[in-house]
Amino acid sequence: MKEKPTALSRSNRLFFQRVHRAAFSNPFGSERQTLDREIYPGAPAHSPDALLEGVLAAVASRLASALPDRAQWKRFVAPDRDCLRTALLFDLFHRYCDRFDDLVLRQQAAGDEPIPCPFVGKVLAELLSFGFSAAEAADSASLFYQLRRAYFLIEQGLVGRSRPMRELRLRLWQCVFTGDTQRYATHLWNRMEDFSTLLLGETGTGKGAAAAAIGRSGLIPYDAKRQRFAHSFTAMFTPINLSQYPESLIESELFGHRKGAFTGAVGDSEGVLARTRPHGVLFLDEIGEASPRVQIKLLHVLQDRQFTPVGSRERRRFHGRVVAATNRTLADWRRNGGLREDFYYRLSSATIAMPSLRERLRDAPDERRLLLGRIVERLLGHAAPDVADSIESALAKSLPPDYAWPGNVRELEQAARRILLDGAYTPEFDAGSGGNLPRLEAGIADGRLTAHELLSLYCARLHERLGSFESVARRAELDRRTAKKYADAGRHMDRGEE
Repeated sequence: MKEKPTALSRSNRLFFQRVHRAAFSNPFGSERQTLDREIYPGAPAHSPDALLEGVLAAVASRLASALPDRAQWKRFVAPDRDCLRTALLFDLFHRYCDRFDDLVLRQQAAGDEPIPCPFVGKVLAELLSFGFSAAEAADSASLFYQLRRAYFLIEQGLVGRSRPMRELRLRLWQCVFTGDTQRYATHLWNRMEDFSTLLLGETGTGKGAAAAAIGRSGLIPYDAKRQRFAHSFTAMFTPINLSQYPESLIESELFGHRKGAFTGAVGDSEGVLARTRPHGVLFLDEIGEASPRVQIKLLHVLQDRQFTPVGSRERRRFHGRVVAATNRTLADWRRNGGLREDFYYRLSSATIAMPSLRERLRDAPDERRLLLGRIVERLLGHAAPDVADSIESALAKSLPPDYAWPGNVRELEQAARRILLDGAYTPEFDAGSGGNLPRLEAGIADGRLTAHELLSLYCARLHERLGSFESVARRAELDRRTAKKYADAGRHMDRGEE
């Protein structure tokens, strides 16, 4: 005789429904915080650690009461069964969070060779004891590692508590797990290569760090025989800066080439498309420098998932996901046909605007001190609050309170280096102006600039935004030496050294 399904009490059903929603909510969003407080209302108002501790204790206690034999969750009616399954995974995941965090740190230090992690065998054993199949247990362990790694990389890689940074972390999580983590785990985990991301923002806002957080957070299967994950997450991120290459070499760097394809091609070469791993990310930095011809070829890659090396007829498959970044505004990029509309719409499944340092400090002035603490730790190899405090004091003496930080976080790091060497920081650009743009605009409006001054200020502005003389030369249609000459002259003009 078939056993009658069991049902949870009303109280337990409401509790485990909250746990279910919390487990699949964005950890950087307000919904998760609200649900955690409903699960454990007794936590202090401003103690995230105490709140999480209370939530985990409450979940463990309810599970012990409602499900003494954890393998019996399948005997419950469908809605209750799903919630209990999620609660079991939620409890197990958090019991191993510290081990996964340690694995992330050790793998980061080890580089591209995957390291052993035998503790995952214990995770699998517990899942099997709950009645999960071997395949379900392996999938769950892989998802555990992905969830914790993504949280670690987004939380630790992007410093700041201002509202713009909180929103950025929330968006980055969605780029990895979509807006519905349960749907991702069920349907989309192996389809994310079809969702490209475009990062927009000024030079120095951390587009590379954001791209790396996405790129290193992909799903990696667990290899039970070798007691390690199949790949190192450090090898899952393949970056290329398109502004570093002349137009004639960009296609070769992207798609690879065959021997004899062009002068200097003395052997076969794989491009970055071929080197990108499944579930990994190809990061196209300075995508705004790609010519319409390159955009067309990349569009075919995004649509058909195939590419052909230069000088070859062999069609190869691209297995990764594309994240691209530019410091150009969309209006600037579209101007004069620089951006193909079809390429833009295929590239921007998600578009994320990186906040400038000005925006961040406007919302949370103490964020500068937080950033300096991380910068100093990276420069010295260890935390040194006293050194960070001394740099903050020097900045307060050197700069006006409303300094615009045209170089953003990259400029802040350079300022820290200069203060460590010289004891003070003097910006290359007018401290309150945001660079040479106002002078350029004013000169054009007044009609008082010579052709030499106009080109000099324009090239200086381009270099301020694009970060390299190669990019300035390409944008202004000058050779590199001429572009550098004009950009240097424009900077001297901005300092009043004409």
